[in-house]
Amino acid sequence: MTQKILNPYNNEVVGEVPVLDEVSVNAALQRASDFKAEFAAMPAHQKAAILMKTAELIAGNAKELAELIAKEGGKPIRYARGEVNRATETFTFAADEARRLRGETIRLDAAKGGVGKFGYYVRTPIGVVAAITPFNFPLNLVAHKVAPAIAVGCPIVLKPAPATPLTAVRLHELMIEAGLPEAGFQVVTGDVEVGRWLTTSDQVDMITFTGSTAVAHKIQQVAGLRRTTYELGGNAGVIVDEGTEITPELVNRVAAGCFAYSGQVCISVQRIYAHESLADELKSALIDRTKAMIHGDPIEDATEVGPLINDVAAERIQQWVKEGVADGATVLVGGEADGRMFQPTLMEGVSDNLNLMCNEVFGPVANFITYSDFEEALNAVDDSEFGLQAGVYTPRLDKAMQAVERLNVGGVIINDVPMFRVDHMPYGGNKNSGIGREGPQFSVEDMTEIKMVVINT
Repeated sequence: MTQKILNPYNNEVVGEVPVLDEVSVNAALQRASDFKAEFAAMPAHQKAAILMKTAELIAGNAKELAELIAKEGGKPIRYARGEVNRATETFTFAADEARRLRGETIRLDAAKGGVGKFGYYVRTPIGVVAAITPFNFPLNLVAHKVAPAIAVGCPIVLKPAPATPLTAVRLHELMIEAGLPEAGFQVVTGDVEVGRWLTTSDQVDMITFTGSTAVAHKIQQVAGLRRTTYELGGNAGVIVDEGTEITPELVNRVAAGCFAYSGQVCISVQRIYAHESLADELKSALIDRTKAMIHGDPIEDATEVGPLINDVAAERIQQWVKEGVADGATVLVGGEADGRMFQPTLMEGVSDNLNLMCNEVFGPVANFITYSDFEEALNAVDDSEFGLQAGVYTPRLDKAMQAVERLNVGGVIINDVPMFRVDHMPYGGNKNSGIGREGPQFSVEDMTEIKMVVINT
């Protein structure tokens, strides 16, 4: 049985992948398990060389990969190119981690009972990693799971999103070309059943998942005592405080933070809090910039806004906008869908209890809110079940540090939007936005066990 992968913009067939059965998935896990000892013993320089060669191959095939991302996921080509460039960095950072993975010595004689003892610890691979990734970054979010696993010597079995598996399959081919043994990284394609077989298998030592909070809760119920990491959703807020100059650069950054890839990014700006002294100026500028955004075929260079991933997403977001309007909210710009093409939408007066404010839209809709007191704005940003990242524009250092101390999020981005990320920083969220951090250095820590060594001298 196979599944056709369709371009969400025009429904053209981009490719085809097998829908694997339980026997095939279990066979992949067995191959990974059988390879654990050999992979753990592979020299660090060899793993680093594979990762560096993979980075080179990604760069050498950048045009093909970007076009594949644009076609299977509907991501505008300008953003797809950026994702490919970031993936080369992710693999390069992981190669660095392969070379410098280390433990440290422990002064055992700091305790009376430790006199005459010498101690140190080393990090060892945790074992087979089962990874599940979403549709919105089909190359770089895969890289953030695969590259650290290879760096430490953990065989990894990956289930990519059913809507965008082709990029992961192509990455697998490039990694084999780079010299990685077949059992080191395997891709299993299919529906939700494949994910269930992965997460319930006794062969799996660690589960790493990026996706929705609801699915993460289901995985946790079957994970048991195994290591788990979750990179989940958000409804990120950005504060634009008094004294901030409303420049074209700021307006472009906020608009891109709201609407890049049609808002299908977990750190997209969903809530804009503008101080009353500059709210009218910022609102007017954002409306103008939003109206000027270019909609169309993701493969075209000029396109800024492409389609949503499927009809279900478009219908859900349209319903949420209608709920807001029925409740008294105002659509400042946008608000309509043409199939999967949803207009970038800016709204005002949305109640805090509505889906548009308290849940993750994962679409091109942002809410504009005017405030008078900075402390109240911080409270509003924090009044969420999510805590992934937040942005704060302010010319005052004391307010910037106040935000850093007060906000219960995984990342506070000062004088930029919360959608900022580079690939070696610790990335992840608090509350319902996840457990653990990604970024090669931090994933490596999660994918290893500490082994303590004590020598009686």
